[in-house]
Parts: sequence; C-alpha cells; structure tokens
Amino acid sequence: MEAFAGYSHAIASLALWSLICLVLGGLSTRGRTAENRCACGQPKRDYSDVVYRRGRAFANAIEMSGPFIGTTIAAILIGVAPFWVNLLASVFVVSRIVMAIVHIGTENQPARSATWVIGWICVIVLALMTFRTALIG
Repeated sequence: MEAFAGYSHAIASLALWSLICLVLGGLSTRGRTAENRCACGQPKRDYSDVVYRRGRAFANAIEMSGPFIGTTIAAILIGVAPFWVNLLASVFVVSRIVMAIVHIGTENQPARSATWVIGWICVIVLALMTFRTALIG
C-alpha cells in the first residue's frame, strides 16, 4: 500500500466522486410527476424545470465517471507523478461539484459549460500523461 501513499488526494477524489454520483442520483428522482415526464420516464426537456436539471446533472456525472475513474486509476498504476495526478483529480472533482451546483441551481449555460470544460481538460491531461508514461517511462 505504500506505493499508493503519494496518491492519497487522487484516491480520495475517486471516493468522493462516488459519493457525489450517489447524491446526484438520489436528487435526480425528486419531484418527478406524471405531468413532467416523457413516456420513457425521464423528465421532459425543459431547463427552466429544476427536476429536468437535476436529471441532467446526474446523467452528466455518470457520463464522465468512466473516463475520470479510468484515467485516474491508470495514471496511479503506471506511476504518473503523484503531484499531477492528485492535482488533476482534485480539480476535476471540484469543477464537477461547482458544475452540479450551477446546473441544478441556475440556467446559466456558459458557467455550466465552463466548469464542464475544466473537468474535461483534467481527464484529457491525465490520459495524455498516462499514455506518455506508458510509452516513454
């Protein structure tokens, strides 16, 4: 376990991300009624409706889970510099918390997009650093 000690922030970020997804999943079901749902059971597309925004915040979190978890674990296992893995994983989680708050609490598309891009860049950089370390060392 000592080999992973340097990655404590990244590992904590993975655990925190799991909790965030669970909370968003629970929030995504609150307020659904027969009137605001499509035939598929999901809320009707309407960004002015907080029920729809909660569902989208959860769906977006789930969509980014695979890339974030995969790149973070790969970076840890291949030995990417702990400073960068910890920093990028932590920034990802913070950006996603802010995004969920903005997504659920407002209709501010530019702020939502900006926080999404920050998290996306963190995942891309982690993936590139992992790929470089795997090939070059």
